[in-house]
Amino acid sequence: MRKQKKRKALWIKLSGILLTLLWLYPFYLIIVNSFKTKSEIFKNTLNVPQNFTTENYPVAFEKLDFFRSALNSIIITGVSLFVIVVCTSMAAYALSRNKSKLSNSLYFVIAIGLLIPFQAIMIPLVSFFGKANMLNRPGLVIMYLGLASSMAIFLYFGALRSIPQSLDEAATIDGASKFQIYWYIILPLLKPTTVTVIVLNAIWFWNDYLLPSLVINKEGMYTIPLKMFYFFGQYSKQWHLALAALFIAIIPIIILYIFLQKYIIKGISDGAVK
Repeated sequence: MRKQKKRKALWIKLSGILLTLLWLYPFYLIIVNSFKTKSEIFKNTLNVPQNFTTENYPVAFEKLDFFRSALNSIIITGVSLFVIVVCTSMAAYALSRNKSKLSNSLYFVIAIGLLIPFQAIMIPLVSFFGKANMLNRPGLVIMYLGLASSMAIFLYFGALRSIPQSLDEAATIDGASKFQIYWYIILPLLKPTTVTVIVLNAIWFWNDYLLPSLVINKEGMYTIPLKMFYFFGQYSKQWHLALAALFIAIIPIIILYIFLQKYIIKGISDGAVK
């Protein structure tokens, strides 16, 4: 019996190591090839650089117009995350505390939104916002709110099941309004879920190319993914600069994940398990 447990533990460890290596492999390719010349990348992609160079980074930094494009990405990502956290947590709170057939039906409809792929609604969505003259940053934020609401409400709704309604009743007796109960009592208790919603959506918004390219593809409003597109021309592809730019672009998200990782697993488990 002990041998079987040890063997099982060993297989779990080996599987974990293998999955970790597979997950890190793309990062290895990005980092290693970002320090190579263009010709060396095509000669040997997997090996470490023979002629180590850091010239790719300042050139990529300049061509990205990093400060402006990063500011655009930060504004869109930050505003979208704030709107999503506030709106979806309030919606989930209202749905979880109102025990009625209407609330259950609304939650069911929202949950179905997880099954609808973006590509299925992309053309009518952009067309509708174009007719409303909303192909701009506020329009993009509203689109992100609609697209991210299903997952966020699903996580918040699950987490709210573990918060007893007696807290609401006690606060009501003390004279707190519905909004005060939500803002000062419920929302702080949802911190792990909020962090999970922030991280999952921040990765999406920061790296998104398709939707911004359809909505805000105008000079001076480019995000980092839109600027990176210009490393790939019709007849040539500047892989050495693109990989350096890609590594620069993923650093902020990696830093965000490192600081918030301890909350992520708890937030997902709270939101998915009653």
